[in-house]
Parts: sequence; structure tokens; C-alpha cells
Amino acid sequence: MHGHGYGQPVKQPPHTAWLVFLRVLFVALGILTIGFLTWAMMLRLAAVTRRSLDWGLFVAVLAADILSITLVAIEPGDEIHTTGGYVGILLLLCTLVGTIAYYLAADIRHFLLQQQAYEAQRTAPAYGYPAPAAPYGATTVPTIPTVPTAPGAPGMPSASGPHTPPPMPHARVPQPPQPPLTTPPPQRPAPARIDQVRAELDELSDYLRKQDGPEGGR
Repeated sequence: MHGHGYGQPVKQPPHTAWLVFLRVLFVALGILTIGFLTWAMMLRLAAVTRRSLDWGLFVAVLAADILSITLVAIEPGDEIHTTGGYVGILLLLCTLVGTIAYYLAADIRHFLLQQQAYEAQRTAPAYGYPAPAAPYGATTVPTIPTVPTAPGAPGMPSASGPHTPPPMPHARVPQPPQPPLTTPPPQRPAPARIDQVRAELDELSDYLRKQDGPEGGR
């Protein structure tokens, strides 16, 4: 299977001063000849750009020049006083003005694009050319290709990024153990209260005994 091959390098455009000189020369040639050499501008433009459109315009301008020259040449006498002569002069002047405008615009645009392409070729390597070699002594680190793995596979890192451990919960301060709640034992009555009750019971027994005594004696 064949590749695209090497890209064709862009040539450096001529100096701007030389381009301006050629434009002025060909425009002046068309004006000084009153349009009879207008086709020379289109011939140079077509030879530079090598576009089929410019070659077609060159043929059209050449045909217009030949037709206008023919109409002026068949005019009888030294002065122009027929319709054919006026048509020839008008066609000659219109062709001259239109050709000058198109020639300057197309020529400037062509060399401007060529200059931009040349600058881009200098700053970056063209497609199909190897990249510049590293300087002597520079070490290069080989790149290891990464193999995509399904997320969650055992033994493999997750595709979403490095594993982040979950945040640890805040350590709780141990609290001292609380004693169990127990019901307090019933309090025993005080000894003085017992003695008082006992004394009252004794008095009640004596009283009853005295009451039973007289009744028993009767």
C-alpha cells in the first residue's frame, strides 16, 4: 500500500521590489501602447499562476485586442468617424482598464499566498517529511502505550483515574464507663422509732391487762 509520498516544497517568492518593478513595467507597456499590448499582462499572469482561468482570460484579451485593432485599421482615413472605428476604440480601452485591474489584483494575491505558504513551511515541517532529529547527547524517554481496561476489573487500575481511598471517619474520644443505675435499697427504720413503737405496744398491753383484771376478779 503506497503512502502519500513527500510533499512538494514551496519555493521562496521573488523580492517585493522586483515584483513591483514587473507590475509597473507591464502596466506601463499596456498604457503606452494604448492597449495594443494588453495581452502581455495576461500572458505573464497565466505563466506565473498556471491556472486554466488565467489562460482562458489571456486568450479572450488577445482576441479582443486583435478585433479592436482590426476595426481601427479598416477605418478609412486618418480620423475615426465610423461606428466600427468607435467600437474598436471603446473595446480597446475597456479591455485595457479591465485587464490592468484584474492583473494587479491576481498577481498580488498569488504572491501573497505563496509568501504565507513559504513562511508556514519554514516554521513547521511539511507533511510527509521526517521531523528534525534530536541534538546529539539528548536522551529520549520511551513512551509506554497504555492499554484501556474495563473499569472495576480486578488487578487493573480504574479507567476513570487513580484510586482515591475513602475519607477516614473522625476518631471518637472514648468516654468513661457510666455506672449502672440500681434502685437504692429500702432504708430501715431508725432504732428510735422501733423503740417508740415497742413502748407504745407495752403500754397498750398493760392497759388491756388492767382492764381484764377487775373484770376477772368479779
